[in-house]
Amino acid sequence: MFTGIIRQTGTIVAVERRPQWRVITVDAGPMGGEASVGDSVCVNGACLTATRVDDSRVTFDVGAETLRLTTLGELREGDVVNLEPSLRVGDRLSGHFVSGHVDGVGTIRQKKELAGEVRLEVEVESRLTDLMVLKGSVAVDGISLTIAALRDGAFEVSLIPYTLAVTTMQSMRPGDRANVECDMIGRWVKRLIAQQGAADVQSPLSVRRLEEEGF
Repeated sequence: MFTGIIRQTGTIVAVERRPQWRVITVDAGPMGGEASVGDSVCVNGACLTATRVDDSRVTFDVGAETLRLTTLGELREGDVVNLEPSLRVGDRLSGHFVSGHVDGVGTIRQKKELAGEVRLEVEVESRLTDLMVLKGSVAVDGISLTIAALRDGAFEVSLIPYTLAVTTMQSMRPGDRANVECDMIGRWVKRLIAQQGAADVQSPLSVRRLEEEGF
């Protein structure tokens, strides 16, 4: 479990290509010195397990499913990534609950410089915006952000100077791709509504149904 509050950025120092997977090594700076083999680390929004730690360098195996659902297969040596260690019991939850299980990949369509903020427009599949609400939370490349505008197939987030300074968002440009994770509460609400809808179809309104519901 994560919060979407980026601890720091790291640099990809090695990418080993295997037939169906990748091995990536990140120079995680001070955070690398705190990591242990087996730890979960959020790398650009995807939860990965540390398989080797060598001073500040942390190595991760990236499986076929993760490569298919995220942008991690596009990483190259020298790329900068957002990093967050897993949430520990007793830690402050400064962002929102982030699982590190990416829902889909979005494409940056616009990056608008405004007074005191930068607006980022992200195009995604409609199935993702169906899980979002205006002013709700979303994780973009692992960063906890608030949805400032929402429509079918796209959303906007507002980036303050601090977020731009401490994450990879400063270098994001139109056409770039980013990992998107919707708020997990939205996922559960949609599932419960779907289940309730199915129950309604199976058991339409009737006197018996009203009695069962306590009327």
